[in-house]
Amino acid sequence: MPDSLRRFKADIFQALGHPTRIAIIELLQNGELSAGELMAKLGMEQANVSQHLAVLRGKLILVNRKAGNQVFYSVRDPIIVEVLALMRKYFQKQLKEAQGLLSEMDKTPVTTGQ
Repeated sequence: MPDSLRRFKADIFQALGHPTRIAIIELLQNGELSAGELMAKLGMEQANVSQHLAVLRGKLILVNRKAGNQVFYSVRDPIIVEVLALMRKYFQKQLKEAQGLLSEMDKTPVTTGQ
């Protein structure tokens, strides 16, 4: 695999590497929202949300359009939403495996070192 492709992937995952940015993408997965709507749904200050939006725009994950004095954001390509859905499946699989291990541990009798 070319190093440039690895760098591209790393850059995208770095952009996705903050819970707020993932929340923004999840909020936008069904369509565009204004910056004000995003701030309200996230319960965050304008400056903080703007920083995260700038990172996502900079990596071409989001696009924006101006309508009057409002800026609306949307996901540039729905493939990124699919990536997050796959990560959710991966998380659920890991969680099930951990639950299985805990269940097995509960079935094993505890012995003391006597």
